[in-house]
Amino acid sequence: MTEAALAPVSVTERAARRIVKVLAGEPGGSMLRVAVNGGGCSGFQYAFDISRERAADDLVIERDGAVVLVDPVSLDFLRGSKIDFIDDLMGQSFKILNPNATASCGCGTSFSV
Repeated sequence: MTEAALAPVSVTERAARRIVKVLAGEPGGSMLRVAVNGGGCSGFQYAFDISRERAADDLVIERDGAVVLVDPVSLDFLRGSKIDFIDDLMGQSFKILNPNATASCGCGTSFSV
């Protein structure tokens, strides 16, 4: 099994490239923080933020120069997920392929478990 298959959350190559591009415009040491918050039309919503601080209990995912942080509470909702980046006719966005979600809204930014 590959390291990516064993990871609690994985980042696709396409997402890693985009994260590196986004963080290039930020101060040195910046990382992408992915979190799950209450709200949205399906009960929970994904949040993406730039962070320069890493908590001791954060999950740290590194791929191809991209660094992604996930806090322990969010990890409970994201375990087994894959973070991807989509560029299609509808626009560009990060997309989380979450096996724990039982339903999601049409735009894919909120979900229920």
